[in-house]
Amino acid sequence: MPAKKSTPAAPKRRSPKAPAAVPAVLGKRPAKPGKKPVSAAIIHKIFERLREANPEPKGELDYVNVYTLLVAVVLSAQATDVGVNRATRGLFAVADTPQKMLALGEEKVRDYIKTIGLYRNKAKNVIALSQQLIDQYGGEVPRTREALETLPGVGRKTANVVLNIAWGEETIAVDTHLFRLSNRLRLAPGKTPLEVELGLEKVVPKEFRRHAHHWLILHGRYICKAIRPECEKCVVADLCTSGDKRI
Repeated sequence: MPAKKSTPAAPKRRSPKAPAAVPAVLGKRPAKPGKKPVSAAIIHKIFERLREANPEPKGELDYVNVYTLLVAVVLSAQATDVGVNRATRGLFAVADTPQKMLALGEEKVRDYIKTIGLYRNKAKNVIALSQQLIDQYGGEVPRTREALETLPGVGRKTANVVLNIAWGEETIAVDTHLFRLSNRLRLAPGKTPLEVELGLEKVVPKEFRRHAHHWLILHGRYICKAIRPECEKCVVADLCTSGDKRI
């Protein structure tokens, strides 16, 4: 019986060569920088220019005393300062102390602030924090972060704002604007607001710490916006290496 012919093995296919890396082309969007903070010299220049542009920055919430400041900041969560001011103008005219707020009652507080997001829950918190201020602090707003954070509706950011504005403490309240700016400018890159806050406390020079929070929030709100940053108006554009930069 003749031997069976063996079928020749199929030739091995070579995998195609990986394409050569495409060289960077002028005009392409720059790669996002790493998470390493910028140098102390750059940080100093950034704050120097922000101070030059706005020597005495102010918060944009309206208030008449420390108590109404606290209430305004509580109401400003997930709301604009303009919207809060519109609602509190009438509220603070009739209730500018915890005692008056309790006398007004939760239902009427709701009526005053119903144009603000989450107004039902916020009205409940305003009444509850007013009661706690009377029961535990003689109707006065406490002056420590720890005590402030025990009040309904008050978190670390709210406590930091009150401490900074009411008593001039060098606290840094990290909102969405400040969080974005700190990462874009690589002042104190971080994944959480607390990480950014603690990082900024380490790197912001002492001479700028009192107003650092306001400079960054206002710059983020009006210039370094989330979607379309107005880099052509930015006083620190030449110091910025963000991939979001538009000039």
